[in-house]
Amino acid sequence: MSYKVFVDGQEGTTGLQINEYLAKRSDIELLKIDSDKRKDLAERKRLINASDVTFLCLPDDAAKESVSLVDNANTCIIDASTAHRVNPDWTFGLPELAKDQRAKIKASKRIANPGCHATAFILALRPLVAAGLLPADTQIAANSITGYSGGGKKMIADYEAASASPTQLKAPRSYALGLSHKHLPEMQAYTGLTVAPIFQPIVGPFYKGLAVTAYLHPQQFSKKASPADVQKILADYYAGEAFIRVAPFDLDASTEGGFFNVEANNDTNRVDLFVFGNEERMLVVGRLDNLGKGASGAAVQAMNVHLGVEESLGLV
Repeated sequence: MSYKVFVDGQEGTTGLQINEYLAKRSDIELLKIDSDKRKDLAERKRLINASDVTFLCLPDDAAKESVSLVDNANTCIIDASTAHRVNPDWTFGLPELAKDQRAKIKASKRIANPGCHATAFILALRPLVAAGLLPADTQIAANSITGYSGGGKKMIADYEAASASPTQLKAPRSYALGLSHKHLPEMQAYTGLTVAPIFQPIVGPFYKGLAVTAYLHPQQFSKKASPADVQKILADYYAGEAFIRVAPFDLDASTEGGFFNVEANNDTNRVDLFVFGNEERMLVVGRLDNLGKGASGAAVQAMNVHLGVEESLGLV
């Protein structure tokens, strides 16, 4: 069976990669919009309603506009913006979130694609909240280091233009220092936390790759637990998941001479989860490709689940 797919925002970073994933598939017919009609509402509406699935790779307001154009009840919208991620009428497109999440994605015509930082944070923390080890009202502090591709076309152009000369772009740059990052609502909602985390991201001078690190104090736990206990909770929660690997509690095996490789999952749809530390203080780290499982790969995975085809089809 062949499915018609339209990418609204096909020339953005996420849209381009979704098109790249899908162009190789014999079960997908890609509906393309002419470049000079990208802002033509009538043409966008025609293609959206002609599709089985439309991906929205647009800013929030433009994504909301596209949703308003839908009049075909059979068209599934997968929105990569932040516009609908905590909207109760939309399904969060993270199949590994819970045992019933795949059934929700399959049944839904409105799917919100998770954010890149949020994906790593949620996958790292939700099992600990679900197990009762972390009380829901725990204040979590976390940071994230990510490649500059997460900033979109302008940031990519800035970094690539700066690559030939000394510049501040050669060094990592902290941002969102007002502590109101746009991923906070989903990070709180889908971990089961009742308090937003203290979250501070950093953009690095490399193209892609992302690692979120959450800081845990055993005093926060509801019962005594070692790093190995925390690792086991994660491993049990994600047992059988094709795209999630929970590393053994082994610092030497998970680092290169003590240094952590943020880029190790690039060009894949995989997430690696790690526990580091000791009995007195711990780190839980989630690593992924911010353009893969953090964006376009996740969107294609959600589409596969919705359509009822092999979940890993077209993904690595």
